[in-house]
Amino acid sequence: MELLQLSKSDRSLTGDIRLDGSKSISNRALIVLALAGANPTDWLSNLSTSKDTSTLLRLLTQKDDSYDAGDAGTTFRFLTAYLALQSGTQILTGSARMRERPVGGLVQALRDLGADIEFLEKEGYPPLKIGSLANHKARQTVKIHAGTSSQFLSALLMIAPYLPEGLQLEPEGNLVSRPYLEMTLQLMHYFGAKAEWRGDAILVEPGRYTPKAFTVEADWSAASYWYEMAAFSDAADLRLRGLFADSWQGDSAVATMMQQFGIQTVFEKNGVHLKKTKASLPTVFEHDFVECPDIAQTLAVTCAGLGVRGVFTGLETLFIKETDRVAALQNELAKVGASFRQLSDKAFFEVNGKALWSKTPRFATYGDHRMAMSFAPLAFFGKIEIENPAVVAKSYPMFWEHLAAAGMYLETPVSR
Repeated sequence: MELLQLSKSDRSLTGDIRLDGSKSISNRALIVLALAGANPTDWLSNLSTSKDTSTLLRLLTQKDDSYDAGDAGTTFRFLTAYLALQSGTQILTGSARMRERPVGGLVQALRDLGADIEFLEKEGYPPLKIGSLANHKARQTVKIHAGTSSQFLSALLMIAPYLPEGLQLEPEGNLVSRPYLEMTLQLMHYFGAKAEWRGDAILVEPGRYTPKAFTVEADWSAASYWYEMAAFSDAADLRLRGLFADSWQGDSAVATMMQQFGIQTVFEKNGVHLKKTKASLPTVFEHDFVECPDIAQTLAVTCAGLGVRGVFTGLETLFIKETDRVAALQNELAKVGASFRQLSDKAFFEVNGKALWSKTPRFATYGDHRMAMSFAPLAFFGKIEIENPAVVAKSYPMFWEHLAAAGMYLETPVSR
């Protein structure tokens, strides 16, 4: 087992960091340009270098009829819809964890559109055998439960211009992560698709995408860990390059959230400038994360690090991410005397306690990149250890190098 020891000689944060392109935007752009029959790398700049994006790019250009998405949930879901438009029959599989993540709602919607898809093992879960819907007349209206993953809806929307009659998509129930859905629609519009909300439904007209140059915004999810470090600092003077003031990313909400922890965000021509103010910490931090669940871990550890009570809602999807992030947060925060406790219902949680330790804590990462990156900033308070640090490659391959450039001391002990 690989271990990484992290420590910081002081609590100042300075630097000029060029963040990687957004994985979420990159993956959508790859699917859209592949549908357009274009070579994505001819048209995209600042494409994410994450493992998830490189996996998707490789699979979109392979010649085999067997696809392995590994642990990349977005890649798996987007490919499920994309492959249904291709001729022939393909096998789509993934890691052991991927085979535990539900995909039944998306498969049923594609079947309603005429696709021939089989579950090869457990009903409702990967792996899949995907036949083409090219020879079927698409049913124009499809209803789909919106509470499992917005990626199901995005996958359907992106292929919709290539369906004979387009698509009227009707989300049912509580819509989670809506900003990701809006991101999909914005990207579709950029590349020439006609799609719009009609009441509670989304109508997509039949047509085609038109390739054109596109710059991928930097990743606000990655930026959230720098905001966390700024919150833990005594003084911060940090620039993060590549972020837009008019972002399509729901995780850009972190800039507003972190005002409560004394972090001022100034938008500049090429990114943002973070500064630490003298603002008093809140007694309680409350937020509904239904539109930005991927930064819930960041804010949970921020609250624990500063001893601020956190009240979090909107976390229905946290149980079915790369790991069960609820259990993972509970286990790892307990190592430093803090808690992440479920309250009245599945989506309602409380963070309590202040992170303190006398013996160096070793944090497990559960194969989850966001566990590694959300706990790493605790090194501002003392030495910590992170297990399997290479997991960050899933979304932010340069994370550890960027931390070192900003003054964090990293040491790799002998493997265990």
